[in-house]
Amino acid sequence: MKKWIVILFAMLPALAMAAGPKVPLDKANNDLSDQASLQNGAKLFMNYCFACHSTQYQRYERVATDLGIPADLMKENLMFDPEAKIGDLMVSAIPQDSAAQWFGAPPPDLTLVARVRGVDWLYTYLRSFYADPSRPFGVNNVVFPMVGMPHVLEELQGIPQPVYGTRVVDGVEEQVIVDIKTDGTGELNEEEYDDAIRDLVNFLEYSGDPVKLERHTLGWWVMGFLVIFTIIVVLLKKEYWRDVH
Repeated sequence: MKKWIVILFAMLPALAMAAGPKVPLDKANNDLSDQASLQNGAKLFMNYCFACHSTQYQRYERVATDLGIPADLMKENLMFDPEAKIGDLMVSAIPQDSAAQWFGAPPPDLTLVARVRGVDWLYTYLRSFYADPSRPFGVNNVVFPMVGMPHVLEELQGIPQPVYGTRVVDGVEEQVIVDIKTDGTGELNEEEYDDAIRDLVNFLEYSGDPVKLERHTLGWWVMGFLVIFTIIVVLLKKEYWRDVH
């Protein structure tokens, strides 16, 4: 009995995630075949996320090869640790103990985050920060309330301000966030910021399954072989049965 209780508690986070988000998610519509998008996503990740978050199941060399980035450019522009080698795993240098004190928990590894959360969740989450002076880092998040991380992309988006509206639940009127508007101080406009987030999510989806495109391409070749093989078998069957009749 105790064993099953332990298993149940271990499964609770997964069950909660499977229940789905409480807010509608926007479609990421990212494209793993868009190499320019993946390259820009890698640049955004390394410049804005990698200071805290690792992708420890990826290697610099593999990312450079898959994304068409020459090794020397990878070293010069996307590897900030002077002691790191091109074949090293992509592990952030932030001390986990210190990070846990600063953020309340160590920043999670993001190699598989797109597979765990889903690309639509990530796309919506990264566009759902809003100013909240009551929070330690001055921001909150519609998708992930009481989030424990700063809005690291604020310089790109600008300061996001919540727009409130009302809704009625069980006869009770409550105030909710219906939209988020920025103050226009960001480096990107709204459309450009959405595109940048899509590129970042694209890179994170690639990181979670680097051979996905290769697997899909191989699948089409296999299907094509099976179709041709089936045609040959049918023709061969007809040829054999012609002699029998």
